[in-house]
Amino acid sequence: MRTSLVVVACLLPLASPLASQIISSQNLGIVTSSGGKYTLQPGDILRIDVWGREQYSGLFQVNEEGFIYYPVIGDIDTKLITVAELRASLLNELQELFVNPFLSVTPLFRIAVAGHVVRPGLYTVDPTMTILDVISMAGGPTEVANTKKIKVFRPGESQEFNFEEEILAARTLTEIGVRSGDDILVPRKFLARSDITVIFQALTVLLSIAIFIQVS
Repeated sequence: MRTSLVVVACLLPLASPLASQIISSQNLGIVTSSGGKYTLQPGDILRIDVWGREQYSGLFQVNEEGFIYYPVIGDIDTKLITVAELRASLLNELQELFVNPFLSVTPLFRIAVAGHVVRPGLYTVDPTMTILDVISMAGGPTEVANTKKIKVFRPGESQEFNFEEEILAARTLTEIGVRSGDDILVPRKFLARSDITVIFQALTVLLSIAIFIQVS
């Protein structure tokens, strides 16, 4: 009995760091949004392609005031307008310059991926991707990652969103309300395989010590 108490007491310091890795869960629900009616946000990057006119094509970022700077036209206010409305506005302006312009406008998000992924960092992603697609861009989860507890944080708004695994794989960023500037966090498992190995090794050492003490 005394040997068992010694083993348990020695294991308590090992368990504490593992417990500190747990991230509290606060389910605030899902924000839904229609992809076809996506309203542009500061931080979004727009890929504008004008067929046959490379000088009018490229990547344009929505600044903090909600404007993009476009060649010849100048500053364009994108606050509270959708991608479709921006495309219509650009089409009207370009029709003043040349006949029958054909253009496409594709919004791209800047999303930070943090936690237990292979390559944490900031990524430019297509809003039609899923959260799992974005995590794949970051090299995928590590062996100690808990992919069942992936969270999305919105800096400055103290919001945290939790999603079921089926939603992460099936619904796009736009559909679940993720937008530019959000952070995807992949937490650590409470007890990973490597932790079990460490605990087993510690138990082996402690058991050897206990046997040595009893023999002595």
